[in-house]
Amino acid sequence: MRIGITSPVVTAVPGVHSPWERGAGIEELGAVAEAADRLGFHHLTCSEHVAVPVDVAEQRGGTYWDPLATFGYLAARTRRIRLATQVLVLGYHHPLALAKRYGTLDRVSGGRLVLGLGVGSLEEEFRLLGAAFEGRGGIADDALAALRASLSRREPVYHGEHFGYEGFVVEPHAVQETVPLWIGGRTLRSLRRAVAYGNGWVPFGLPLDRLREMVDAAPLPEGFEVVLSAGRPLDPSGGADAAARALRKVSEAGATLVSVSLAAGSSAHYVEQLEALARIAGVVAGEEEAA
Repeated sequence: MRIGITSPVVTAVPGVHSPWERGAGIEELGAVAEAADRLGFHHLTCSEHVAVPVDVAEQRGGTYWDPLATFGYLAARTRRIRLATQVLVLGYHHPLALAKRYGTLDRVSGGRLVLGLGVGSLEEEFRLLGAAFEGRGGIADDALAALRASLSRREPVYHGEHFGYEGFVVEPHAVQETVPLWIGGRTLRSLRRAVAYGNGWVPFGLPLDRLREMVDAAPLPEGFEVVLSAGRPLDPSGGADAAARALRKVSEAGATLVSVSLAAGSSAHYVEQLEALARIAGVVAGEEEAA
């Protein structure tokens, strides 16, 4: 069973983050990343918001560390774990800006980048940044096609409805021949977008039975990732059976990768929780193989 960690500290979503995270900084995050790397977890995450309206922050939280700066630091403290943006908002960036900035991250991390990408829904933030909110779906589709044509290319060429370029050098660029693109969303359209342009789907806010229906109804390519959340923060040390049940349920819903948040009282406790989770994941994986 492959498990990714929804990074603590970098966001502060009400009802999800633990109180210790409010006073934590880069050293605590780095210690967690090193432990997750050592224990063989698949990825760490970092989300993107530039500025969240005060009233929206009451529901979504207002803390969002910048993914590029955060992952640049964590890349130097880890060796194997992947670094997954979950997610970048496509409308806030030119595709070549993403190819250059995150291609550089792929280079410095030794090819461990996963680009999680989404259309975005926070209209106030679009307006603030001067990005088009209306028609953002079509712009996002064109940006995805441009990224697929441009990542890992020194001299990218693309001509689409909203973006077009050739005759430019992008150096450095990604070292992976194909950078994984995971598309966020909660609709069938987002799943179709992921199949058309990406390598995986990261849905949110949907019940597991609905996710199972959507996954079963879609012809998914071989190797396509379905990255599902295990739900509310798990307590592997104090509730091993409940944590195992949560992992099994998400796997049964069609997950190829499980994204997990952990409850903890400190960064040291968080590392203990990672160690307990690794043991539980091994047991659940063994049961699945036996079945």
